[in-house]
Amino acid sequence: MHTLQALHQITDGRKDFLSTEEFAKSITRSTNTLRKNYCLTGHCYGVRPIKVGGRLLWPVSEIITLLTHGVNHG
Repeated sequence: MHTLQALHQITDGRKDFLSTEEFAKSITRSTNTLRKNYCLTGHCYGVRPIKVGGRLLWPVSEIITLLTHGVNHG
């Protein structure tokens, strides 16, 4: 399945943020990879999460940019 189609299925077209598990599934990486990259750099593949109650929430708009344009190292 195309990654943008998978992302649309995960978000159901309504979510603004994904959990770490949902983000990992949408880019076919492990949750540990995302957490490690975040801990080392403050982002993962250019996507910067927000922290809510000890959880990381990843903005769908940045994930779409990642999937359509590639990695942003900023």
